[in-house]
Amino acid sequence: MKSIADYVALEPEFYQSILDHYQSLFADQIDLNIEKSLQSIVIFATGSSANAAYGARPLMSKILKIPVYIEDPSMAANYLHYNDANTLYFAISQGGESYSTIHLVEQFIKKNRTIYTLTSNSNSPIYNISNHVLSMGMPVEEMPYVSAGYSVIILDLMLIALIIGQKTGCLDKQQFESYLKQIQDITTSLPQVILQSQSWVNHHLRQFNHAKRVIFIGYGATYGVAREGETKFTETVRNTAFGKELEEYMHGPYLGLHPDDYIIFIEPKGLLEERAVALKTFLNRYVKQVITLYAQHSNSITEHDLNFDIHCDELLTSLFMTIPIHLLSYQLSQLKGHNLEKSTYPEFDEITKSKIKRVTV
Repeated sequence: MKSIADYVALEPEFYQSILDHYQSLFADQIDLNIEKSLQSIVIFATGSSANAAYGARPLMSKILKIPVYIEDPSMAANYLHYNDANTLYFAISQGGESYSTIHLVEQFIKKNRTIYTLTSNSNSPIYNISNHVLSMGMPVEEMPYVSAGYSVIILDLMLIALIIGQKTGCLDKQQFESYLKQIQDITTSLPQVILQSQSWVNHHLRQFNHAKRVIFIGYGATYGVAREGETKFTETVRNTAFGKELEEYMHGPYLGLHPDDYIIFIEPKGLLEERAVALKTFLNRYVKQVITLYAQHSNSITEHDLNFDIHCDELLTSLFMTIPIHLLSYQLSQLKGHNLEKSTYPEFDEITKSKIKRVTV
């Protein structure tokens, strides 16, 4: 079985393949008859899929000039109501076996409502029940703790927004091509991003091995990265981690800080950078380990920080800024002796039925 690191190494290949085939993957599959009246997008997802959606959401909303909502499938299926003809609905399930997402898609289909399902598994239950399936553009990720799949979903959603934006006139040809070029440049830079990330991880691995709690802080597109940091550290390293939006952390959670916390800022060099600098100024008075991952050059970089020096729209930074977090969580898990190929609690799915191998409609 490939490891998390193996799949991170495959991300440049996956990205390029999707860029080469995005028209057939998405443009030819999505019915845009509602483009004149499109008023919102709702994405149903959990776990890393939801984190990825948060990473793509700001760019999608900026391009399409409409609100983009991310909803929990279980909450939506059991307690909420969706029946807006002017809303485009997406459900994401990478492996296609998530009970809550399958249940939600079943409800949409039974009520003759259109929902597009994004998955990588053409043999999965969600693929078999869906009337409108979009391929993620990559093979099924064998490793249960996904990395490449998370990143690919961000790219997929961004490209879907670009396609819709071009169709609806929200983007002119020059804007469309500018975004595509920036994404292509990021894809070309990914091998170097992986090398930089690996070097940073190697330098800090032993240090993080002593961390009792890690807090990831992001804003804009990197809020999704912060959420993914919480998810992956909890799943693989199996110690306490939190992923917070910048202002969210400043309105309450900071009061629970500990001097031995490890706080990682994911800095896209965007609109809220000054707010992040102010928070770091405060935290440095009380916390020993405050580290920043920078998308672009910064004059305040320290020996503990990581700077990718990639110049792009801040809303595209989620395409590459999770790589050091995925590699760090994986290598820490190995240092702690965790076998990620073997379930820690093998009876969990049997008892909870959170994954479905087969489904009957």
